[in-house]
Amino acid sequence: MSDDVRTAKLFTIEQANAMLPLVRAIVADIVELSRDMLERRTRIAALRRGTAGDRDLYLDELSQSEIDLKKDTCRLREYSDELRRLGVELKSGPEGLVDFPSRLDGRVVYLCWKYDEPELRYWHDLNAGFAGRRPLLTGTGSCARHQCGEA
Repeated sequence: MSDDVRTAKLFTIEQANAMLPLVRAIVADIVELSRDMLERRTRIAALRRGTAGDRDLYLDELSQSEIDLKKDTCRLREYSDELRRLGVELKSGPEGLVDFPSRLDGRVVYLCWKYDEPELRYWHDLNAGFAGRRPLLTGTGSCARHQCGEA
């Protein structure tokens, strides 16, 4: 476990869900910007693969696209830093995937949320990632049973 996670703010399910309106707004910007950046990278790669004559023809577009990509990379970093200051970790920009550190059965885990989900419904171990997501059973009292929340 990294020192960052050990010293991180730990969220209860309720605290994390209460933060979702703000997190959702930030993540919406991240998703849109990430997808735009992926398209721009694809376009830049296509321009670079073109013939020498094509590259010369599109040199201005290529230069501007690279400048814009650098600016967008800085903006994406700012959005990610904003989430980090809130105690939330960005895991995937294009998918809008974030983790909230929490405690479950006495160990630190992540509450996992994806941009298209209405609320937090999943958790995973620190090293499990998205593929290791398991459902939260809050409706059956598992939050108390799993001791989700602050240390």
